Amino acid sequence: MYDLHCHLLPGIDDGPVDLDTALEMARMAVADGIATIACTPHIYPGVYENTSDGIRAAIDRFRRELADRDIPLALVEGADVHIAPDLHDGIRAGRIPTLAGSRYLLLEPPHHIAPPRFEDTVFELMTQGIVPVITHPERLTWVDSHYEVFRRLALRGAWMQITAGSLTGRFGSRPKAAAERFVGEGLCMILATDAHHPRRRPPLLREAREAAERLVGSAEAEHMVSTRPAGIVRDLPPAELPKMLSSDVESAIRSGDAASKAGLLARLFSRWSHD
Repeated sequence: MYDLHCHLLPGIDDGPVDLDTALEMARMAVADGIATIACTPHIYPGVYENTSDGIRAAIDRFRRELADRDIPLALVEGADVHIAPDLHDGIRAGRIPTLAGSRYLLLEPPHHIAPPRFEDTVFELMTQGIVPVITHPERLTWVDSHYEVFRRLALRGAWMQITAGSLTGRFGSRPKAAAERFVGEGLCMILATDAHHPRRRPPLLREAREAAERLVGSAEAEHMVSTRPAGIVRDLPPAELPKMLSSDVESAIRSGDAASKAGLLARLFSRWSHD
């Protein structure tokens, strides 16, 4: 499996405070079946002033520590990028890294307030050739009142990353319900741990894959943790990766017909439950 949102690097943001904690997280990830992790510290102006060069240097140092201890975990670069006025310039100048140097960028919205021009910001990134991967929308306090915004963004080409722990209930009932809605409606492209700590925010992905399988079947669950993340690392265009929605689900969602959509999803859940 691939985990493309993980705060694994020690002492660089609010992830592990020291090397021993980071190594414990790495061992947990490997034991869980994760083979590749994107190290994605925050880039948050005024709080975490990380840059591409600093992140790559930290990855190189941690990669050597893993090799010295025979921990078989591949690392790629990335960042958990907050919306900021200089976001576009930072990407163009190379100060802000994409996932594994690809066209895909982890984009973190504010947790407690819908940012102004959010949709415009996402679409402007797409005009630059960037595929925004919006992190943990299910955990935003404003997701319920703005769910249609995320649906529109997904249908127009942005990607949604749901947190593994949300789907398994580690963040409580409200994020779990929102995560199940994103996954069940075909709006979740990838699952990732967003791990910060071996116990409080652990790097566990398998349990979420199993939870997704109960909702949407084994093939789609595998796409969320393997096929699509591997495609990101290889910088494949979205058109070459499995679609997030089957044509019938997409048509129902686009139509806005809530009754039809509910009936369709009920039929799909019934089918998946017998897979």
